[in-house]
Amino acid sequence: MPSRVVANFMKQQGFVEEPPDACDMHFAGLYFQPRIVFPAVLLAILLQVVSTTASACLHLAIAAVLWRNTLVPSRNPFELAYNRWIARPRGREPLSPAPPPRRTAQGMAAAFNLVAGLALLGEMPPLAWALQAMLVVAFSALLFGRFCLGAYVHHLVKGRVAFANATLPWA
Repeated sequence: MPSRVVANFMKQQGFVEEPPDACDMHFAGLYFQPRIVFPAVLLAILLQVVSTTASACLHLAIAAVLWRNTLVPSRNPFELAYNRWIARPRGREPLSPAPPPRRTAQGMAAAFNLVAGLALLGEMPPLAWALQAMLVVAFSALLFGRFCLGAYVHHLVKGRVAFANATLPWA
């Protein structure tokens, strides 16, 4: 049976309620992308020690992939890879294209990576560091706290404050 936190996370992401087993499998599938992107963000941050340009380029590459996922959700390479190499062989339900709250979260992460990369190229490290810190906090909240800031913001912007607050992990 999925925990209340997992069920809230799924609602926050824009998915309809599912039976417990399906919810747990779907939840695991949704974590495939951030489990890859977050280490890439951390690598981009660490690359600054060696090369600011390499760090900026990795941030820009991450931004490009995330923008593509936001604009063409049916061609998200992470979801396609998960469906092909994990879901299908294990008999799990494939991931469907991301609903709007999840795309908003991907777009926000893309924007933060884009501006961090441009800030590094523009020799504005304090701005890049601030954005990188926000990315680390957001990804940490997502992976360790099961709270997606981008999806939460989506609901707030749409005027669904009560719904957004009801999806908080501690609600």
